[in-house]
Amino acid sequence: MSDVPVTAEVSNHKLAAVFPDARAARAAADALCRDTGLAKAQVKVVTPGSADVDIRLEPEGGGIWRTILRAHLRLGLAGAALALAAFALLYLADVPFIVQSPVAAALALLFFGTTAGLLLGGLVSLRPDHDRYVHATRDAMDAGRSTVVVHALSAEQAAGAADFLRARGAGVTRTL
Repeated sequence: MSDVPVTAEVSNHKLAAVFPDARAARAAADALCRDTGLAKAQVKVVTPGSADVDIRLEPEGGGIWRTILRAHLRLGLAGAALALAAFALLYLADVPFIVQSPVAAALALLFFGTTAGLLLGGLVSLRPDHDRYVHATRDAMDAGRSTVVVHALSAEQAAGAADFLRARGAGVTRTL
């Protein structure tokens, strides 16, 4: 996906649309592919008897490892760059500690800025927005309902799919 450069997954926009039964879910999935142009590979139906739920929900197992590396690298470097920019601004503002001990100040700011970026990279890697999506599907399965899972390639595609499925009476849960 290109609009969130810190991740390495093809589909960062996922949604789960819960239907009362498998027949309604399959009909909605077929109509979604037919009427919106989503590829069949982007749309999965998860029923209470589905054995491969984890793969249907998160099919890009290798993508998460690339996301971990990319997020930590890019956000760590961004944190370091912001720290150096803060150092430069503080130095130009003649802040006494910065001016009197520029090496110590630069190293301290660099350490904390890089650490903050790496922590943010860890948060991105955890994908906390996916919890609601996964739980909605699992809760539906526990209740005997079926879910249409959509792996959209853009936020616009996810919004269109969500609107389409809501119009068919589904309860929709999206990732951010």
